[in-house]
Amino acid sequence: MALPRIKFAFLTLPRYSMIALSNAVEPLRMANIVTGEPVYDWSIVSLDGEPARASNGLQLSPTIPLEQAGKLDIVFVCGGVDVQEVVTPKILSALRRLAERRVPLGALCTGGFALAKAGLLDRYRATIHWENLSALREDFPRINLSDQLFSIDRDRFTCSGGVAPLDMMLHLVEEKLGARVSQLISEQFIIERVRSGRDRQYVPLRAQIGVGHESLIKVARLMEENIEKPLSLDEIASATGLSRRQIERLFKRHLDCVPKRYYLQMRLRRARELLLQTSMPIIDITTACGFQSPPHFSRCYRAQYGCPPSTERQRHQGKPTAALLGTVPV
Repeated sequence: MALPRIKFAFLTLPRYSMIALSNAVEPLRMANIVTGEPVYDWSIVSLDGEPARASNGLQLSPTIPLEQAGKLDIVFVCGGVDVQEVVTPKILSALRRLAERRVPLGALCTGGFALAKAGLLDRYRATIHWENLSALREDFPRINLSDQLFSIDRDRFTCSGGVAPLDMMLHLVEEKLGARVSQLISEQFIIERVRSGRDRQYVPLRAQIGVGHESLIKVARLMEENIEKPLSLDEIASATGLSRRQIERLFKRHLDCVPKRYYLQMRLRRARELLLQTSMPIIDITTACGFQSPPHFSRCYRAQYGCPPSTERQRHQGKPTAALLGTVPV
């Protein structure tokens, strides 16, 4: 029995991010190949049918008018550079018309700004590229903004930029076609780990606090250089020429946390990378990330990620790794 066909449209705004768009389209193409069925259709669209120029200067053809795309199962707004300047009243009206017709809407990279401006993310959980998070929180307080890689909330599908759309699309493919198909696609694209909606964007510290806080950046760099044998706050203070109180004030003012908590989250993030991307025994990861014992590591990990490290690894390794059905071109 043939699977029902799902039709995507990608509404390209001027100076959109081509890497984000490519990482959204390619999993759909590969899903059709590994299933042997045309499960997914997709169109590149603009309001007038003229190809939008991406931020890298390239244009995609064919691009068709949005109104000629026919019945759509989901429309993704593809944003990129200077998105505030290219979201026109006509774009907002088109998005509102789609919402009135109950077409599910999504956004790649900074495309979430267009949905937010149109009032279509109010009371939804959503995400956007980290460079735009602070501004969006300020301008659109009714949106439940997250720093996750992607957010799926009812009929809204938003994600950050770069390769994050690939993770979101693999999640959607898995929901529709099962874990085996998602795994086959991952193998073809040489992906060691598919990130979930629980994964968060890595926001560089300089982007969080600005370039004018070299003292805090120096402390954070020292912590990162001493993951295996964490330094005490007194040792950090001595090495940086700051007092304990100065360090505590810097972390509270700019990161809204205490230094100990920030250091722990840094070590747990490193531990999770090793857990999911290597075959290191958990006891070795415990030592490499400066935890006193496996039970201590497990308690901290569970508190941060919602499950113990052993369960996290089992979930990751438990995905089927069925042999490919012949040679599949990437």
